Amino acid sequence: MKRNGSLRMEKKLKILMLEDREEDAGLINRTLTKDGVDYTSQNVDTREEFVRALEQYNPDVILSDHALPQFNSLEALKICKQSGFKGPFILVTGTVSEEFAVSCLKLGADDYVLKSNLARLPSAIFNSLRQRQMESKRKKAESALRKQNDELVKINKELDSFVYSVSHNLRAPLMSVLGLVQLAKMNDKNDDMIYDMYFDKIEQSIHKLDNTLKEILDYSRNARSEVKIERVNLQQLMEDMFERLHYMEGSENIKKQITMKEHVPFFSDPQRLSVICNNLVSNAIKYRSPGEKNQFIHIDITVNENSAKIHFEDNGIGIPKDFQSKIFDMFFRATERSEGAGLGLYIVKEAIDKLHGTIEVESSPSQGTIFKMEIPNHSGASQPS
Repeated sequence: MKRNGSLRMEKKLKILMLEDREEDAGLINRTLTKDGVDYTSQNVDTREEFVRALEQYNPDVILSDHALPQFNSLEALKICKQSGFKGPFILVTGTVSEEFAVSCLKLGADDYVLKSNLARLPSAIFNSLRQRQMESKRKKAESALRKQNDELVKINKELDSFVYSVSHNLRAPLMSVLGLVQLAKMNDKNDDMIYDMYFDKIEQSIHKLDNTLKEILDYSRNARSEVKIERVNLQQLMEDMFERLHYMEGSENIKKQITMKEHVPFFSDPQRLSVICNNLVSNAIKYRSPGEKNQFIHIDITVNENSAKIHFEDNGIGIPKDFQSKIFDMFFRATERSEGAGLGLYIVKEAIDKLHGTIEVESSPSQGTIFKMEIPNHSGASQPS
């Protein structure tokens, strides 16, 4: 096509004309040739010829008169639909009512051109081809999107199976091994310290692996489960957390203090808040300063109608400034003392993002760390999307 350069054809346009008057077919050909359209054409005027041409000529565009002796454009349009023809169908006819033209368009015609205004025919063909191209691209994009969605559904089902496997098929036998180790320690009659050392190392490795599995489960639940808003008793949540962490090594040497200023009820996702707080406090216990006599963890909470501001402060080993921008990255470990998989603070950040909250860190080596969180108060009326 020489005109309308935005639509380029790699081959000549094949036009099928349904027209019973040779002079009208000649006028159409002269109009297209004069306008520089690069095409070939075939003219038919019966149903049988039209059906055969659709199959054998394989046209790109159909130009159809409305009234033929034993055939009409509406029947031709119906045949096109049944045959799966994908190109434009343009009505080229004499005077017709506006109601009839609109009816044809609703039935699937791409455009209509009056024979008294054939100068508009080339642009009608180009525009119809362009619209068909755009429609084809849209359908391909929708098909690709559906395929991706189907793949995501499949992946989600596989992830469900994986989470189930981690929860039941891995952790359950791990706990069985731990129980057997503890029984073996109790039944060791030789009082041999070397075996106690081996058992302790096995026990430590089991706990380490179990903590990693818990982190994987926390990550999966946060990524895949919906936010569930309900009233949160922050005081109780903190006390339950300290109770769970009571048996962590070193926990008994740390003074724990909670300051609560709850001016209004707080509504959020208690499960995610529990995961967030558990990770932050367990890190504070894990990375305490052994030489510090007055080890502490202070939690300061202020709740208003807009948000809950929760600050966690400790006087542990602290975080070097160069590492502070990376601590929320997956698998990042800021110290050689880290025994986990590097998922804890990553999960914290992901969970806070799910709640549409924020978290900042202030830390100095050998001085301690402060994590400052702000979580929206949803007041039981709405949930973050």
